[in-house]
Amino acid sequence: MTATIHIGTMATAKADAIVVFVPQEEKAFKATMKDIESSVPHVGPLVASGDFKGKKNSTVVAYGGSSMASPRLILAGLGNSAEVTVESLRRSAAAAAKRAASVEATTCAFVLPSVESLSVGDRAQAIVEAALLSQYRFDKYRTVRESLGTLVSKVILVTDKASQKDAKAALDTALAIVEGTTLARDLANAPNNEIYPESLAKRALDAGKKSGFKVTVLDKRRIEALKMGGLLGVNKGSARPPVFIEMSYMGGKKTDKPVVLVGKGVTFDTGGISIKPSAGMSDMKGDMHGAASVIGTMYTVAKLKLPINLVALVPATDNMPSGTAIVPGDILTFMNGKTAEIDNTDAEGRLILADALCYADRFKPKTVIDLATLTGAIVIALGSVTTGMMGTDNETMSKLRAASERTSEYVCELPLHEEYEEQISSDYADIKNSGGRMAGSITAGLFLKHFVTYPWVHLDIAGTALLPKPTAYHPKGGSGVGVRLLVDMLRNW
Repeated sequence: MTATIHIGTMATAKADAIVVFVPQEEKAFKATMKDIESSVPHVGPLVASGDFKGKKNSTVVAYGGSSMASPRLILAGLGNSAEVTVESLRRSAAAAAKRAASVEATTCAFVLPSVESLSVGDRAQAIVEAALLSQYRFDKYRTVRESLGTLVSKVILVTDKASQKDAKAALDTALAIVEGTTLARDLANAPNNEIYPESLAKRALDAGKKSGFKVTVLDKRRIEALKMGGLLGVNKGSARPPVFIEMSYMGGKKTDKPVVLVGKGVTFDTGGISIKPSAGMSDMKGDMHGAASVIGTMYTVAKLKLPINLVALVPATDNMPSGTAIVPGDILTFMNGKTAEIDNTDAEGRLILADALCYADRFKPKTVIDLATLTGAIVIALGSVTTGMMGTDNETMSKLRAASERTSEYVCELPLHEEYEEQISSDYADIKNSGGRMAGSITAGLFLKHFVTYPWVHLDIAGTALLPKPTAYHPKGGSGVGVRLLVDMLRNW
């Protein structure tokens, strides 16, 4: 996927289709349509029909004939001008890109709209991000692709010379974000016979070489030497060895403490001995979406050369039932010496994250943010729209809330009150790994809290990572959630 700038007008931009955004309120609608009709007389009958009124996310296709360099004109409704936000513009751009794809356009030009409340950069980034992300499809295993339809693969931003510099900078940012989000989606959607611990590490190495961050992969022998009992315990039932992936990008001052990201890397989760129902188990190829998101974030941050020090950690294993697998009642000892009784082997993500959170301590981090498809309870609480957030670092949670508002990757804080601790108390170990059905997301967060010694935020992305149906610019399945949120936070740190 690519994007470029065209300095000119809707009449001069050459593409398979050109998109013009149109506001809904009567005065602005009439003025915009009058301007369009003065350049493209063929649009007159469409205007007269009243079929298009500028409603939010509505689109209509017209044909400009010889008056345009592009054969098709797509009008995209913005809704009321006073209510246009970055997110509503994203959704309008996504709707227009999908309409362009439906008429077999592979290149699509967008005239940068005039929106007083939004900067040139905000508008340009929103359009490029949403248009390209709306065209994502995981189709590498489809041998007959003709029936899948056309996708827009190139976006052209049409603007004037005064806006060129800001638009180009926003376009470059948007492309890096799209590439990082696409990488996360590809990793999360790939089947287990493609993405398993060792191949996930290879993909991280490839991403590091391409964008400019360092990757170190610890094998099972080194994991054993570090006494990562949680990661080794979950891996006991597997035929494949675990890996621990350490990624680093040092774009800030040498004296700056790094932000550390931790991503859950369970490449397939059967539930282990506490096995899951077979219905829907295929979705568990995406149980490493936390890992996918931090790899995608590292890629984007390095590509953008942000002035920040960033480390990302991924403990990776699958969770399999076998004669050697851990069973309920087992007790594991983690890297920091704490012990946990295994109440449910399907509560495995917190076990591998615990060791990664201990390992993060060596970086003397400014803050640590972990991302994990951790609990079904968060899906019940917040559905597929909002990520659960909890932790000890109010400053970073505030930064994440601000980034959430800008990206519409929503977060909602849950409490970590000590009264919930009773649910994960154990008669035989320091804690147990499951607190039962009530407040399941909170007790999982409290489990993780036992392994942090620094400012920390936990993001439970179980609902937002694996979507049951497509939305404006997200596909069904792996959404790439977290990349846009974290990159925005880090850009505005």
